[in-house]
Amino acid sequence: MKTLTKIVLATLFTFSAAVPAMASSAGRADHSGILVWAFLGFCALIVVAQLVPATLMMLGIVKGVASSKDEVADKA
Repeated sequence: MKTLTKIVLATLFTFSAAVPAMASSAGRADHSGILVWAFLGFCALIVVAQLVPATLMMLGIVKGVASSKDEVADKA
């Protein structure tokens, strides 16, 4: 049984050492055109456009929590 374990471990170590040699050396294989990059840019623009109102709302909440009770009572 110990011999089988040694053989299996030796095989696993050999295969794990050979994995980096199987990596592709091709420069760019995705062949993305201008339309793909335009679509990704549009998606990024949507995400950024949604971050602006969320940031403003978060700052308003922090300002409301941080303000003192006296200022709130004076305004009412």
